[in-house]
Amino acid sequence: PAGTGKTETVKDLGKALGAYVIVVNCSEGLDYKSMGRMFSGLAQTGAWGCFDEFNRINIEVLSVVAQQILSILQALTRSLQRFVFEGREISLVWSCGIFITMNPGY
Repeated sequence: PAGTGKTETVKDLGKALGAYVIVVNCSEGLDYKSMGRMFSGLAQTGAWGCFDEFNRINIEVLSVVAQQILSILQALTRSLQRFVFEGREISLVWSCGIFITMNPGY
């Protein structure tokens, strides 16, 4: 539910571990290209991204976003230092993280 501290918990955990946390308030206006650019930046810098109210992203975009996240997770699982993301070879910093929060009902 809204107001229970989901985003604040991610921010506090990142602070405790010395991670740079970027909070993105999701909306219907986000497309897979802008999400891909954000994921690419997180992967290359090792920062954490907290995507707040992820459920507001259009359903058509979510399937592509899921594949983008899967691509990063597979590269992390394989301990790769570089991998191909959205057609470009990029570096991968193992400390990157992707967190989502969702508020059901809207």
